[in-house]
Amino acid sequence: MFKKISGKLSIAAALLLCGISVHAQNGAYSGFTPYSVFGIGDIAKGGTAYNNSMGGVGIATRNNRFLNYLNPAAVTARDTLSFMADLGLTQNNYIYKQGNLKSGNNTFNINNFIVSFPVYKKSAMMFGIAPYSNIGYKSSSNETDPSLIGRTGNISYSMEGDGSLYQIFGGAGATLWRGLSVGAEVVYYFGSLNKTSSVYYENSATRSISSGYTLTLNGTTAKLGMQYEYPLGPDNKITFGATYKFGTNIRGTVDDYEYAYTSSVSDTLRNNTDTLKNNPGQVKFANELGLGVSWNYQNKLLMEFNYLFSDWSGTGMDKVSGFSNIGQSAFSVTSSQSFRFGMEYVPNRSDIRYYYKRCSYRAGAYYNKDYYKLDGHQINSYGLTFGMTLPVFRWYNGLTVGVDIGRRGRVYDNLVRERYVNFSVGFNIFDIWFQKPRYE
Repeated sequence: MFKKISGKLSIAAALLLCGISVHAQNGAYSGFTPYSVFGIGDIAKGGTAYNNSMGGVGIATRNNRFLNYLNPAAVTARDTLSFMADLGLTQNNYIYKQGNLKSGNNTFNINNFIVSFPVYKKSAMMFGIAPYSNIGYKSSSNETDPSLIGRTGNISYSMEGDGSLYQIFGGAGATLWRGLSVGAEVVYYFGSLNKTSSVYYENSATRSISSGYTLTLNGTTAKLGMQYEYPLGPDNKITFGATYKFGTNIRGTVDDYEYAYTSSVSDTLRNNTDTLKNNPGQVKFANELGLGVSWNYQNKLLMEFNYLFSDWSGTGMDKVSGFSNIGQSAFSVTSSQSFRFGMEYVPNRSDIRYYYKRCSYRAGAYYNKDYYKLDGHQINSYGLTFGMTLPVFRWYNGLTVGVDIGRRGRVYDNLVRERYVNFSVGFNIFDIWFQKPRYE
């Protein structure tokens, strides 16, 4: 038995190390959107491929076949002695339009790695890593003013950003009495974000300028969760869920630099470091409240609705260099909201004749309001999601695939319209551990 456990732990560790390696070697962009130029970038919706294929719901989800880290109380929804793991991949495709300009981009990344195991009777733990926010953008243009070009020669402008913030979390949950489960987790944020801009003069007699910010950030917070199951009849129940993540100070450094250079000489015009640790409360991660309700009928049909609210207005992110003063639009933080709906249908989990009846089929929809405004305009996104899980081997092992088709922004008010088709793949690993053998 111990050899079996050791072997599976080695496989899980190898998958985790492989995931981190691919993440580190993936290239410049972990995500790509022009809206990531401000603040800490584009905040991930969170969740595994299972959650994302149902519109991102999970606050009121209790499913013993899948890991759900959106609510720490959900870790108690499991079979006794079960070991579970989830490795997720994402592939994102974008098309952008601003005025008469169009462009596109695509990225590929590790999305999450999570493991979970029981502790004692009706309690369990989970540990994992997932992205929290990504920065990825690149733009360039040429000067068109003939009087300026006549004095200095051709001039080109460029902006580029890359980097990610990640979250490592560890949590535990327990079922206190029939129907009520609670959970808590500790979350540690870390990562580095780079934002650069440059003005290049073709005439070597004029010095070109390169400037930017490097944000090396970290922070620690906690998240609480609860779920309550209420039976409506035989194989018919409704579940209420709630989560609350505390706001916390962002610590780390913001390096602000500017250089003037020619082909052979470079001069430092500015090189400052703002130590956020010495200015606690200068910039913060916002708190987050999540509410959800789900209905499960005969373990075949699941429907769920989630609402999330996060107040960024007091985080100071629009007042600190490196977070706010990038790009040409006026950036201000506000409250973010998310409305999510998802459903799952499984014809017959125990069917031994038809494979397709054991598959899980999912669909969902969402509407999000981002945590910032540009020139006073709220940035919104909405989309539809679809997916399914294909059972593999025995137990609850499976392969989950999903697609997210959506849109963000608009083409007027000098904004960018972003259309995307994002794919997600999740490897659901399940086994029974610590069984006492009946025969030696």
